[in-house]
Amino acid sequence: MTQVFRIFVSSVQKELEDERLIIQNLVSTDPFLSAHCVPVLYEYEPASPDKALEGCLRALDICQVYLLIIGVQYGTLTGELSITHTEYRRAREGNLPILAFIKGSRSMNREEGTDAFLREIDADGFKYKRFGNVIELQKEVREALAKLLKDMFGVAPSSDENVIAKQTIEATSTFESQPFTRIPWKDLDHKVARQLVAAAENRKADELSSADLLAEAMLRGLVWTFSGSEEHYATAAGIVLLAKDPSAVFPQCRVLADTYRGSEPDGEPRDHEDIRGPMPLVIDRAVSFIDRNTRHPMKIVGLNRVRIDEYPVEALREALVNAVAHRQYEDAGRKIILEVFSDRVVVSSPGLPPAPITLASLRKGNYRPCSRNPVLAQCLSYFHRIEERGSGFRRMRDQMLNHGLDKPLIGTDTGYFQVIFPGPGENLDRIRVPESQLLVTPAIEAQLNERQWKMMQLLAEGKELTSRQCEADFGVTRPVTAADFGKLVEMGLAEKLGAGRSTRYRLKGLS
Repeated sequence: MTQVFRIFVSSVQKELEDERLIIQNLVSTDPFLSAHCVPVLYEYEPASPDKALEGCLRALDICQVYLLIIGVQYGTLTGELSITHTEYRRAREGNLPILAFIKGSRSMNREEGTDAFLREIDADGFKYKRFGNVIELQKEVREALAKLLKDMFGVAPSSDENVIAKQTIEATSTFESQPFTRIPWKDLDHKVARQLVAAAENRKADELSSADLLAEAMLRGLVWTFSGSEEHYATAAGIVLLAKDPSAVFPQCRVLADTYRGSEPDGEPRDHEDIRGPMPLVIDRAVSFIDRNTRHPMKIVGLNRVRIDEYPVEALREALVNAVAHRQYEDAGRKIILEVFSDRVVVSSPGLPPAPITLASLRKGNYRPCSRNPVLAQCLSYFHRIEERGSGFRRMRDQMLNHGLDKPLIGTDTGYFQVIFPGPGENLDRIRVPESQLLVTPAIEAQLNERQWKMMQLLAEGKELTSRQCEADFGVTRPVTAADFGKLVEMGLAEKLGAGRSTRYRLKGLS
């Protein structure tokens, strides 16, 4: 079993809120760090400084690593020292590994207490790293933690994990980690939060207490605590995922869906929806929009009568998840666009792929995934049961080909990244039905005798059968047909309708 190390993140909370959330997100989403580390941020600031200190020290005492971030401010005093300074001394006395990161250059003007704190760290012989922005901070923290875990605990990242980390940090937007006081925790959609946490933790949603739910939302960078109070608010990522209407804060958090009668857009869409809400639910509604605006013919496959989808649902869902997770949220003027044409479905997301990913590498499937919004990407992968690591475009391609359609096309249009799903046109026969949709698999078919097989053929064609009809068609007695129907019902292939002389049988699930 993998050993997990608790990392206590120490800083002046109010001054360094962004940096604290960025570190929390880094440790929680990095492929290597998330497997071995849990960030601990003591975000509760009770009115009494002494009680705050007691709580901080209790949390620190059960951690294995102390991570310190210092800016300009010294912080709340408890006696002669600040809470952060006291935490540092407690970590030093406990012989914890200490990793220190200083914001700004040596010449920066800092509070007197902060200068004294830095001189003490120098005198104690601890080395620290400087950073100028959150991207530099992530790089320094990731490198320091990876080295510490290797030197002290014997675990090291793979070369692939290092590459993914580097690309993700360089691509990362600061949007999702922004703290806001617009939407408090109590006003978020807790039902969606339960679904998300339950999926992430592989637990039942109704087993999560309110305290568990809040703690997990905070751990995943969706909620933060306002310094000086016990009020919890959504971060930008929390607003996108859990607010009842994220577009009230971020107008770009919507999906504009249109269906056109032909292969080109026109001024009067056949169907239109401005889809708003918690983005995991918006994705589900967008999938439903496609479902009601595409064809679903019945197809006879062997002994099965199957309702088929014009497009593979999971490929469409993956494209929508990618659009929400990887879009450029700084562009507040543009929304995700979903277009359903007679010959294709198009998903357009604001922003181009983050470097070093290129259109050429996406088309070849030869790239390592990275995200400009790793918190959103990770949470959506849990919610929609999509594998976050690996190539979503390879999966979309395989799903389209397995469905009997051409592979999706990838391109750009006026600053939008587009995924285009070519449809079957008028040739619906090219669509393949996966075995998972078959009521009668080859293994079940092998259990049927010749007469039962022919009965299933008739049922699959949508016909209803009676005992009298089968007696005449197959030249058998009433007990034989009764036994045949009994077996088909027992196997879940047919269902009985009516009673007495009006008894008849039809294919199971056929409405």
